[in-house]
Amino acid sequence: MNTTVLAAPAAAAATSSIDLRGLRHVGLAHPLDEAAVQRLRTAFPALRFEPVPREGWQSAVAQADALLLGRQAVPVDALLEHALRLRWIHGVGAGVERLVTPRLRASGVVLTNSRGVHAVPIAEHVLALMLAFARQLPALLQSQQAARWIDKPLRGTFELQGQTLAVVGLGEIGGALARKAAALGLRVLAVRRRPQQGGGALPPGVERVAGLDGLDAVLAEADHVAVCLPLTDATRGLFDAARLARLRAGAHLYNIGRGALVDSAALLAALESGRLGGAGLDVTDPEPLPSESPLWRHPRVVITAHTSAASPRNGARMLDILADNLGRAARGEPLRNQVDLAQGY
Repeated sequence: MNTTVLAAPAAAAATSSIDLRGLRHVGLAHPLDEAAVQRLRTAFPALRFEPVPREGWQSAVAQADALLLGRQAVPVDALLEHALRLRWIHGVGAGVERLVTPRLRASGVVLTNSRGVHAVPIAEHVLALMLAFARQLPALLQSQQAARWIDKPLRGTFELQGQTLAVVGLGEIGGALARKAAALGLRVLAVRRRPQQGGGALPPGVERVAGLDGLDAVLAEADHVAVCLPLTDATRGLFDAARLARLRAGAHLYNIGRGALVDSAALLAALESGRLGGAGLDVTDPEPLPSESPLWRHPRVVITAHTSAASPRNGARMLDILADNLGRAARGEPLRNQVDLAQGY
């Protein structure tokens, strides 16, 4: 494996109030293969990289200045109890709602995430869901299972070209989706918290960007709505019954953010009433979705069980971000993908 620390693409970074120079011990509370660990050791010979075991992790993290933290690792508050030297945590995923606890906010520990790692696979996943509805693949697959030939076009078939996609949340994933959707001939509108971010220039593929106060107006124009937001106190339940009623009749909704962004009961009611043409759900509330949920069996719902981020390239992308940040820390520079603990993302 190439041991060169790869240059990071341009990305917004918050300036840390803590000087991270002088790191010595990095705990790896996420499994890395030997080639990945060797890459880090070769690029940063002054640092000690040690795996954190599932059993006896307390003593393993006690000496750590920094931690690579996986999704199935020890809860962050328990880590803070034992990792008294800890100054920086890097999470392997983009979502941080389980990490940003009151104790972490008060600790002074810097938190970074792997935002951008999953942009390509998730954007492609959303497009796959959109194309599946356009070409009526769920119904066709049911016919295949029944060995039944369909001899005429299915009702509800449509073309994506010329339709409007609203991307709600224009981060790395939303931006990748916008570019790919525009290439397929869709008109793309976007919503983000800071509509003028980027110096006023429109992101590639996007016709118009609105702030959250313009969300309802954008929804009224959309044939498809992709929810790409992080889960925070401000976004929880954002798509409730009142907001779903703002969607154009027959529109399709896709949630690849977090399940709790969408009110499940309101979503089901909108589907049952015919207000929504369909829903592609990679995330649900709760997860796993209980087997008795009617969403599993709804004819206009595709559930993909939180698989949209899967890609054989994710590990390498995450390692690139970690290596880039280790270099930044050594130079006393702001870290890439630093989480705003007050905002929660």
